[in-house]
Amino acid sequence: MNLDTQSLQPIINFIWTVADDVLINKYLENQYQDVILPMTVLRRLDLALEPTKDQVLKTHNEFKSKMDNLSGLLTSKDHGSGLEFYNTSPYTMKMLLDDPKNIDSNFLDYLNGFSENVQDIIQKFKFRNQLETFETTGITFSLLEKFCSPKVELSPQKISPMAMGYMFEDLIRRFNEKTNAAAGRHFTPREIIELMTHLVYLPVKDKIQKGTYLVYDPCAGSGAMLTQSKKFATNPEGEIKSKASFHLYGQENTGEMYAVCKSDMLLKGEDPDKIQFGSTLSKYGFDPNLKFNFMLTNPPYGTSWKEDQKELNVGTAKKIEINDTRFNLEIKNFKGELEKQCLTSRSNDGQLMFMLHMLSKMKDPKDGGSRIASVHNGSAIFTGSAGSGESGIRQYILENDLLECIIQLPNAMFYNTGIATYVWILSNNKSPERRGKVQLINASSDKFYSKMRKALGSKSNELKPNHILDIQNIYFDFEENEYSKIFDNENFGYYQITTHQPEKDENGKIVKDSKGKPKSDKDLKDTENVPMTENIDTYFAREVLPFAQDAWYDTTKMKVGYEIPFNKYFYEYQPLRKLNDIAADILALEQATESLLKEIVE
Repeated sequence: MNLDTQSLQPIINFIWTVADDVLINKYLENQYQDVILPMTVLRRLDLALEPTKDQVLKTHNEFKSKMDNLSGLLTSKDHGSGLEFYNTSPYTMKMLLDDPKNIDSNFLDYLNGFSENVQDIIQKFKFRNQLETFETTGITFSLLEKFCSPKVELSPQKISPMAMGYMFEDLIRRFNEKTNAAAGRHFTPREIIELMTHLVYLPVKDKIQKGTYLVYDPCAGSGAMLTQSKKFATNPEGEIKSKASFHLYGQENTGEMYAVCKSDMLLKGEDPDKIQFGSTLSKYGFDPNLKFNFMLTNPPYGTSWKEDQKELNVGTAKKIEINDTRFNLEIKNFKGELEKQCLTSRSNDGQLMFMLHMLSKMKDPKDGGSRIASVHNGSAIFTGSAGSGESGIRQYILENDLLECIIQLPNAMFYNTGIATYVWILSNNKSPERRGKVQLINASSDKFYSKMRKALGSKSNELKPNHILDIQNIYFDFEENEYSKIFDNENFGYYQITTHQPEKDENGKIVKDSKGKPKSDKDLKDTENVPMTENIDTYFAREVLPFAQDAWYDTTKMKVGYEIPFNKYFYEYQPLRKLNDIAADILALEQATESLLKEIVE
């Protein structure tokens, strides 16, 4: 599954030159991708159809007056393309170059000849909007000539879906950097997908040798997680060698990435209708009762989901109320009683909402259950105090024993962010030794990555096959060591209590209310987070009373909280430098500064 990304750079660089050679002064820089991305997809589809072009035209001409729907014939191996799509125009891209005078009208005819599923791709790219500009600026011939160059080898036989996904992600990254635009999502490097697929499939490899399995990505992007996970499970030369049938489902709300994903599903012979367009949170595209065996995703983090909130909200403007069963779940209050709550994260970060969505799509454990791999930033493990939506989501996951493992990845692994990232592995059918437990793996040290020869945006580190093997071995060993810690689910829970100290008058006497009880001093009111594994009174006596002997806490207003303070568990003490060493450094700086000032003055 390894991908030599450096070998793809010449093709990417050539495609990139199309902007400078053809589009410059015709398009604004922030419009380049509106042409480059759809042309790349169309050329890829065009190359896939070239070998069967004559057969498709023959069948079409023979039966178009006899049958209303020719799709079955035109996609069949014997009479058509042998693929899930076709083109009934008399042209291929190369053939369009033979008639420069009529190239604009012929190009439109060529686009109109594609089957309906490709028309959806063209529409999502809004590509027909560009044709008038092509014609008025006279660039159609030059553009097609560039994409028909042997230097742009995009056929499915030469460029795999994984490679194609990487190419698109690199191009989009470049477009965003050129226009100083935020990418809005964090594309998943191929080696992280490989790690995720290993940890999702290998624990159950003996159980998935036959049968039918549904794989789902609610934030599908280019579709690489779907196609590569299936390849890993079914590769006859791989570790699993499953003979089972795997069906791929995905949803994507960005038009260009939806088009890329759907085009590669067509080329792989997958069902394109299993890729849906729209927001997964507010416009879920599949049967609500459909459940999946495996789910892999990299949801957008640090990204607003306000528009979804507006669609889902049935409450007032001040309070989010969502009736959707995906987000209304039972969690325990401080008394240990189950209460149904609407669990929503803050509006500027919807990553944990995608987690709840996936949890709602898990199969019943009696039917084998489900396994999930999901990438998140640090916010998902610790943001949100007791009683918040984020804390409640973590509480639901841990109280229901759904979390197997969290792996901290090395920094600088993603193309447009250098922040710390974590892979969550979840299951509702844990192996006996993992029940009631959570494993944390710290794979952030240089033992688990290699420096890249050349950085790609913010990505300067990568996982090599030996690193992936080291991480999965730590997971399967399920033992505590320098890089692995194992906890009970309750270790991440705490009770938040409000502590009070009495108000005192000018003479230092405690002020009492009408019932003779001490009045609470508002300025001294505070909160304490008591670990769920401790007795609250014992904790209070040890941590509070020695410093405030008259303090008390309110037993009626406690809150339950859950967080996973990853760094706390893997903290390594760094001794302070000696004063003599610090003084020597300061003296050296002073001397250097003095010499520099003398040079300036003289």
